This record gives sequence, C-alpha cells and structure tokens, in this order.
Amino acid sequence: MLSILFRCITLMFLAVVCALPAHAEQGMAIDPATCLGCHSNKMSIHDFAASVHGKNACTSCHVDITDLAKHMRKEIKVQKVQCERCHKKQNSEHYASVHAEKGVTCAQCHTDIHTHNYWKNDKRIAVAKCVQCHDKEAVYQKSVHGKAVATGNMDSAACHDCHNLHAIDKLTGGTDHKGREFHTRVCMKCHSDEKMMTRNKVTTVAVKSYMESYHGKNYRLGFPDKVAGCADCHTAHSVLPKSDPKSSVNPANMVKQCAPCHPKATPLFAKFYAHGEMTNRHEYPILFYTFVAMTGLLLSTFAVFWMHTLLWMFRGFVENREKADMLAAGTHHHVIADAHKQYRRFNRVHIFMHILVITSFLLLSLTGLPLKFCTQPWAVSLMNLYGGSANAGFLHRVGAAITFVYFGMALVMSVNFLFIRKDIKGNPLQRLFGPDSLCFNLRDIKDVYFMVRWFFFKGPKPTFERWTYWEKFDFVAVFWGMFAIGGSGLMLWFPEFFGMFLPGWAFNVATIVHSDEALLATGFIFSVHFFNTHGRPEKFPMDFVIFNGQIGKEEMLEERGDQWKRYEEDGITEQFACKRTSGVVYDFLVKGFGFLALCTGIGLLLLMILAFMSGGGH
Repeated sequence: MLSILFRCITLMFLAVVCALPAHAEQGMAIDPATCLGCHSNKMSIHDFAASVHGKNACTSCHVDITDLAKHMRKEIKVQKVQCERCHKKQNSEHYASVHAEKGVTCAQCHTDIHTHNYWKNDKRIAVAKCVQCHDKEAVYQKSVHGKAVATGNMDSAACHDCHNLHAIDKLTGGTDHKGREFHTRVCMKCHSDEKMMTRNKVTTVAVKSYMESYHGKNYRLGFPDKVAGCADCHTAHSVLPKSDPKSSVNPANMVKQCAPCHPKATPLFAKFYAHGEMTNRHEYPILFYTFVAMTGLLLSTFAVFWMHTLLWMFRGFVENREKADMLAAGTHHHVIADAHKQYRRFNRVHIFMHILVITSFLLLSLTGLPLKFCTQPWAVSLMNLYGGSANAGFLHRVGAAITFVYFGMALVMSVNFLFIRKDIKGNPLQRLFGPDSLCFNLRDIKDVYFMVRWFFFKGPKPTFERWTYWEKFDFVAVFWGMFAIGGSGLMLWFPEFFGMFLPGWAFNVATIVHSDEALLATGFIFSVHFFNTHGRPEKFPMDFVIFNGQIGKEEMLEERGDQWKRYEEDGITEQFACKRTSGVVYDFLVKGFGFLALCTGIGLLLLMILAFMSGGGH
C-alpha cells in the first residue's frame, strides 16, 4: 500500500515538474528523487545516499540533462559521464596509463559508481577490482602476498602497490631499461622498510645483500638492463616460500631459474648464495671468515706501510733541510766525478712491461672502482662516461687481458733469470736469493732495521743493493695479486665454466676476495707505491727512471751504493754506462704519459677517501 502511495506522489511531482520546464532550463538542479522516480529499478536511493557521491545531485555527473521534459521525451541524448570534471588528478594519471591506451575507462573498473564507498585503504577491495580482468588463474592470489592481503594484512603487497592505482605504466616483459628497473624498484619499496619487515617477521637482509652484489650495484648505478632483478628470481606474482616445491627459488627449481641468464648453469652453480651475508658467521661461516681474513690483510698492510710512509715523509723532509743548510754553509759532501753520468738501470723490455702495468692497472681501477663505490655520484658519472656498465665491463676485461700478458712476460723473464742467463753467477738457488733477485733474502731484514733507525734519527740512511725491500714487496705483491685478484676475476668472468666443478658459494668467496684485494691494490699503489717512487722528498715530484731506464751516478751512489761497489769489484760498471736519452718526442710522450697516470691515480685515491668519509665504502 505504501509503495503504491509513493509511486502516486512521485508521478504527481513529475507532472508538476513537466509543467514547469523553465526551471531546469535556467540551470536549477533536478532533485535526485525526481530521477529515482524512473530509475529506482536500477539503483537504490538508500545505497546512493550512503555512497561517496550521495551528496551530489544526479545532474552533477549527468550535466547534459538540463531539460527534464526533453529528457523524458528522449530528445536529449545522454552522454558518458566525464569523471575528470571532479577527479582531475586521477584522470591525468589514467590518461597516460596503459588502461587509457587500451580503452579501459573509469566505469569499467568502478562498476559500482552509484553505490561506491571510500575504500579506506583496504587492499582487498583494490585486488578484487583488478582480478575482475587480471589473474584469472589466481597466480597472485595463491602467492604469499595475495594470501596475506586476503587475511587482512595491509602491509602485504597488493596490485596497486607495484602498478599504482591509476598511473599504470605499460610493461614490456622486462626487456627494456624501464622494465628492468621496475623488476626491482617496486620490491625495494616495501622490503627496504625495516619497520614493516620487522613487524611482519620478514628478513631485512634481502635488500642489503642484493645491493652489495654485482646485480645490485649495476641497479644502483642506473644500468639494470643486463643484470637480474628481484622479480627475475622470485617472479612477479607467484612469490612463494622457498620451502614450497612450486617456488621459483626452491632448490629443485634453481637451475631452471638461473638458466635464462646463465644457460649452462649446473646444480653446483645454483648453490650460489643470492643473499649471502658475509658478516653473518652463523649462517655463512665461509663468507664470514673470508671477510675477516681479507679485512685483516687490508688493515695490517695499510697500517704498516702508511706508518712507514709517514715516518719516511718526515725524515726525508728533515734530511732535505739539512742538505740545504750544508749547501748554504758550503760544507756539503765532496764533489763526485761524473756525478751526472748515466747508467742503465732498466732495459726496453722492462720499460715496455711497466707501461703495460700502468695501462692495465688504470683501466682496471677506472672501471672497477665505480662498481665498488656505486653509491657515490662520481661513480655514476664515470659509468655514464663509459656509456654504461657493459662498456665498463668490456674495458675491465681488456685491462685484465693486458695484466695476464705482462704476468706471462714476468714468468718467462723469471725462468730466464734463474736458469738461462749467462751474466748471472751461481746456480738457480743462489740466483733466487742473490743480489740481482727480486726475491726476499736475509739482507732485507737488515735493510729494514737500518731504515727504521734512520727514521728515528738513530743512524745514517742505509744504502741498498740493486733492489730495495719495498721494491721487492711490490714485485712479490704482483704474484700474490695474480692469484687473488686474477684467480677470483677469472671465476667471475667465466662463472658457468667454473660452475661445472665449483659450488656456487665459491663465487661469493671470489667476490669478497676480488673486491677487497682490488681495494688493497689500488689503495696501496696510489698511496704507498706513489710515495715510494715519486712522492718522497728525494724524488718529488716524479722519478722518471722507469720511463727512460737511466739513473745518474750520484743518485746511484747515494741510494744503491752497495750495488755500485759490487759492480766495481766485478769490473762491470762501465758495461752499464749509457748516453742520456735525447729524444725530445719520446721524452715528451713518455713523461707526459707518466704524469697523466700519476695524476689519475691520485685523483682516484682522493675519490676513494671521499667515498669512505661519506660512508659509501662497500
């Protein structure tokens, strides 16, 4: 009865409105109750009133209906609602999205437009909308993220957390730069939130360990195109616990998961610790003790040689002042006959080898340090200068190849020195520990002792034989470095080959060794070696003996007096006499190269110091 009465009242009201069409034509809003008189079968006045649009009149959206009578006579064609009139921000995001490109409009997602209520950030509502068209096989809904959202965990990732609500970008399957970056960026948003991960009992080591890996460093530098991102291993939507047989990171599935990037991956190869933490002794003892050993080597080497450098710097400065005072007083040491006569210290092969060493070392440093210090702005700039990490990797391998060349030459020369040369006295063992050898012997202990006494003003500066103890250390370090840096570098260069007979965690060890040994080498060469050869007061600003192979008689007597005495006793001194290098072009080019290399090394050293001061050392 009440229903019939309501309809009669509505019809009477409509008759009155139809008789007064001018009101609508003057722009007055039409009462929603009027509209519901005809459209109550399609929508509920109670549900509409309770919705987010309930305070609006029907004509707030259907703005084209300005004359009710004409509308009822179907003389006005009802147009599609223009949501952008109110929702400008959402519309601008949607306009540039893949949904707009595919012709998906607002109403196709918001099908409940007349009963729509604010979602109150309930991710279940957003997921329910997305799965109307996507995830027909419930891949996401069966994942750890989907299940968590379904149970009401609003921390878990829902569709819009990765893809946004309206600004949904077009993805190409992760084959371009944007797609490759997306594979990792969206995961980091949640997994780098320590508070969120802690309250959900999810490990926070994943992001840190990934960012310290080769893959993560490339991502940080802005070149994710050629490395694996989070979704490449864990998949985008079907993220499952490692213990689940269907999980992409289940041990039984790891070879298959590695294969897209490493086609020849083996079960051994797949034992790589993707998120191995070298500071975690309990979970990764091998990585931990490797890290401890390398850190100990770094600290002890730098502590000893930096102290040696500082003591020498001060003592050399004082000695130079003393010599200057003696010259001023006219009491300087006696005049040496033919003081500037030149003697051959290095031959052309030695010079060529040293140029190879400089070239390869600078190539390796310039391309390796940006990866080591990937968080630094200068590292990104250098990588961009090279045209990307792929080009830097190529140059790095060129430097490595040159290193193997000069190391091979050193081995051949060592064999020649020990077994073949006729101008060296003694059997191979005597040659190995003789004065012309670069191998350590008992004399070096004495030289170190007297050098330290000189540092502390306890005795005169010692003179040396053909090789000093610091030169021998440089040479022996090359052999150690070739096994440490070279061996680990080869493993990282050809992982699939070594993965055929080495377990995957060996690459974690190789990464630690390669990184820390490279840091030791660059830090040592650019500080200690540069000081010993070029920066000490006796040589500053540069010693060119390695570029022209010559040393003056006065300098040789002062620094290598014992070698001079031995040569005089053997009567071979003049065999090493030579004319001063007179090639202007040669001198200019070679010395210019030397200065450029020196300045480059010092520049890299300053950048390394800056990185450590800003907490960017990895």
